[in-house]
Amino acid sequence: MFTYLRQLWHSEDLRRRILITLWILFIYRVVAHITVPGTDPAALQQYLSSRTASGPMGVFVALTGGSIDNFSIVLLGLSPYINASIIVQLCTVLFPKLEALSKEGAQGQQELNRYMRWITLPLAFLQSYGFLILLSRGGVNLIDTSFPGVLLPMLYVTAGSLFVMWLGELITEKGIGNGISLIIFTGIVSGIPATMSSMLVGGQAGMGAFLFFGIVSVAMLIAVVLFTDAHRLIPITYANQGAGRGVQGGIPIRLNQAGMIPIIFAVSLITFPAILAQFLSSAPRFQSVVSFINLYINPQNPSILYLFIYFALVVAFTFFYVSVTFKVDDLAEQIQKRGGFVPGVRPGRQTAEILQRTSTRLNLWGGLFLGLIAVIPLVFTKFSNLSRADLIISGSGLIIVVGVVMELIRQVNAQLLAHDYEKLV
Repeated sequence: MFTYLRQLWHSEDLRRRILITLWILFIYRVVAHITVPGTDPAALQQYLSSRTASGPMGVFVALTGGSIDNFSIVLLGLSPYINASIIVQLCTVLFPKLEALSKEGAQGQQELNRYMRWITLPLAFLQSYGFLILLSRGGVNLIDTSFPGVLLPMLYVTAGSLFVMWLGELITEKGIGNGISLIIFTGIVSGIPATMSSMLVGGQAGMGAFLFFGIVSVAMLIAVVLFTDAHRLIPITYANQGAGRGVQGGIPIRLNQAGMIPIIFAVSLITFPAILAQFLSSAPRFQSVVSFINLYINPQNPSILYLFIYFALVVAFTFFYVSVTFKVDDLAEQIQKRGGFVPGVRPGRQTAEILQRTSTRLNLWGGLFLGLIAVIPLVFTKFSNLSRADLIISGSGLIIVVGVVMELIRQVNAQLLAHDYEKLV
């Protein structure tokens, strides 16, 4: 361990990148504690003590790093940017121009990133209004939500979201790892000490369930590590231009091809009824609808129906997202152009069918696993006296943490290998 850290420190470029990354993450955590200007101080204290953010909006806390709980100017976190990136990815399938850009390598990706930034701006502005209204309707009047008084807080929150997006891209460019993922990772990890301290100090009634969930979380952590690294290797033989046998290779198809995206999609849909019910709660004609939603589709008190719908949405979106992003026809065409083929399978159409069949089988097991990881923490909140705020980490947060750490280790090891190679040269 000490030898590994010494190698990190002696690599000048890697040391500089790590220090830049840590400094930017420190700035992000400082900004996450800056309250939206104009907030009523007394109402803010009441809001913090009542933990209003653990209501229907609490499912977004993992992506905002507790900024909702602090009513921070970055309370949106990276949610608008993530939504913008998903929109752009889906649009690459619908619009031929964007699909052509996605195939142009680094230059095309830069153009798509520019589109993501422009889409993030209106999304952040619209989401800021919804978040501010919903958080202020939790029984505490934090800010003036009347028009045009709400416009200034909306501008603060929008600017905060764009600032966090800029910090993430700065880490990707000048630091180490994917900046967007690291900021989400920092937000998730930063909330763990507060959760554990609040439970250990004042949560004696739920201590047994808390410790049991801690053990389950460790087991889930091991399973997610194995799940994230699991893949099926499709053997490929490339024809040798000279004499002798062909060159052996392979294409790894991951078990978790969709990553966190299915859970983000599912969370957005499954929480929409609860958010809608909060808006309609003051309308007498919709009381029956509001009562049904609060009874059966309430994130804070998940019913069996809620758990089943959530699980089914995660599995469905796993198939949907991979079908959009994993293009077997293009992959089979690239293999054929490079003179490769799957042993015993004809190039072209039959190769695409093999890839599609393998991907579909992996998606089934990958989607089922993602659904279980997403649902298990909610089962604890239903059948124990633990609330969502008492959980050490959610299933979606666990997948993010494992994925970010494993990717960061890969990039650091690659940088160290490059550093050692430069010394030999």
